[in-house]
Amino acid sequence: MAEAEHLVIDHVGHRGDGVVTAGGISVYVPYALGAETVEVERVPGHPDRRRLIKVERASAERIAPFCPHFGVCGGCAIQHWDAEHYRAWKREIVVATLAQAGIACDVAPLIDAHGLGRRRITLHARMGTHEVLKVGFAAAGSHDIIPIDRCPILDPHLDGALEAAWAIAEPLISVGKSLDIQITATSSGLDVDVRGSGALATALIARLSDVAERHRLARLTRHGELVLMRTPPVVSIGAAQVALPPGSFLQATVAGEEALAALVAGHCKRAKHIADLFCGVGPFALRLATKSRIAAFDSDAGAVAALQKAATSTSGLKPVKAEARDLFRRPLMPQELRDYDVVVFDPPRQGAQAQVTQLAASKIPTVVAVSCNVTSFARDAKILIDGVYTIEGVTPVDQFRHTPHIELVARFVRKKS
Repeated sequence: MAEAEHLVIDHVGHRGDGVVTAGGISVYVPYALGAETVEVERVPGHPDRRRLIKVERASAERIAPFCPHFGVCGGCAIQHWDAEHYRAWKREIVVATLAQAGIACDVAPLIDAHGLGRRRITLHARMGTHEVLKVGFAAAGSHDIIPIDRCPILDPHLDGALEAAWAIAEPLISVGKSLDIQITATSSGLDVDVRGSGALATALIARLSDVAERHRLARLTRHGELVLMRTPPVVSIGAAQVALPPGSFLQATVAGEEALAALVAGHCKRAKHIADLFCGVGPFALRLATKSRIAAFDSDAGAVAALQKAATSTSGLKPVKAEARDLFRRPLMPQELRDYDVVVFDPPRQGAQAQVTQLAASKIPTVVAVSCNVTSFARDAKILIDGVYTIEGVTPVDQFRHTPHIELVARFVRKKS
């Protein structure tokens, strides 16, 4: 049996764990808060990790978690901290990361963009011990699955998603493979894409079709291949109606998408021609097109086609031209950027180093950056700042409430020569 230790937590780290630092070594304790005295035990194979046994002296900032799965399910890192201190900590992640990178700029107050909750989830299905099916989220700190029948951070439009996932997993688990079941709430119902099953026999496809009908899913796909579509899954983006490609990326919450788009639009005022890089299905492009001509680029050909179709069928928009292009392998070069007033870019978590290097060499007057990873953002921002751009400020947006993940929007202006 592991020997218990007693620690006094110094602060909450950037991943949401309580941190104890002694002799230059940091030890991390999930679910602990600063100034708390806690009893912990070692985690085998992880000398810098401890498992919380009990809180011996609680912080005055500690509150009761609202979800019965908290601390077991790995979906949320923080439900036990009061809102004021949680919000200050989340903004400080941005402040500290930028300062460490040598970037001096104003960081605006945190915008809460949780809204109604998450509109997309990925559930995992595995066969557990004694041949018992488990459908749920990954456990905290392991690959185990925590079966759930409700999740209080979900958008009400995902009602029925958990039941549908269980119904899909029951026939498919017989193939002997683990499953990932992505579910998105759309205006026309639940859009479900199942991955991990491999090729399926005709009988199993038929059973999946029955599940889709019974649970009134808008669409059910397997690895992006259509199983059944009752009605096209559609989301509203500004005035446009976008038919989603299977497994398409969306911002986690409706409020998050709207908050990010409003910030981007505010930085694009009076722009006549905008390039939207890593455009996805058009959360920025389709809104910006009410006032500006748009050229949109993304490596996802399905997303680009959906964006173009939505733009073409929506009245009142300026011209939108969408193109499938891998901006990691083929970034837009300075000569290709000459005609734009503003460039907006919203890359995946790894950032956009190749494209930002070309932006820094261009003469674009204004660059607007959107990011879901402050570390990769800081690296990209340094490339622009060390070139010919000045950063005018950063606004953090919290659409992943109860986690350390944070979005941000920043504006860069080219220095006058």
